[in-house]
This record gives sequence, C-alpha cells and structure tokens, in this order.
Amino acid sequence: MQLFMLKSKIYEARLTGAELHYEGSITLDRNLLEAAEILPGEQVHVLNINNGSRIVTYVIEAEANSGTVFLNGPAARMGTPGDAVIVLAYCAIDRDQVDGFKSRIVKVNNKNQPV
Repeated sequence: MQLFMLKSKIYEARLTGAELHYEGSITLDRNLLEAAEILPGEQVHVLNINNGSRIVTYVIEAEANSGTVFLNGPAARMGTPGDAVIVLAYCAIDRDQVDGFKSRIVKVNNKNQPV
C-alpha cells in the first residue's frame, strides 16, 4: 500500500505578484525551491491564508534571491500581492517507509528567503 504524505512545505511566503494572462502556475524563487526540495514542473497545492483559497498548480523557477512568489494564469485570481500563502508538495511512499519519514518545512523571512 502507498500513502500520500506531505513532502515539502513553504510556510507563510508573501505573494509578490499575479499575472492573469499567462497559461498558469506559480513562480517561486530558486532558493525556496532548493530549500524545500521542490522541482520546476512539480505539482503543488497553494493555500492562501488571507482568503482561504486552495489551488493545485505546477512550479516555475524564478531567479535565486529574487523573493518571487507569483501566481500565474487562472491562479492569479486566488490572491493579491502581500497575501500570505503556504505551498505544499506531496509524495507517495510505501507504508513500510513511513517510519522515519520527515516532511521538509521551510519558513521564510519578510523577503521570501528561507530562514
């Protein structure tokens, strides 16, 4: 049996922008992706703390140290710059691998840099 487990969490990043006329995704600073072990193109859930929305999309990598947390396409309607969001990535693991499994939790500062 496989279980779907929380692999990575980027906690309380602040949206830096939103672009409705784009094919869709969330663009994230490369440093955040590396810290959370999330890959470009990977599926993520984005939870907006300010308005309660929850979306599923994929990641596009932004320049390192840019602080970018940017909603694109239809996802852009789910938040405005300054909103606090949580980005979650999941993985499927065998039941016998659950013991000792740890999610990667990344907290950020006010510039969306890992702390």
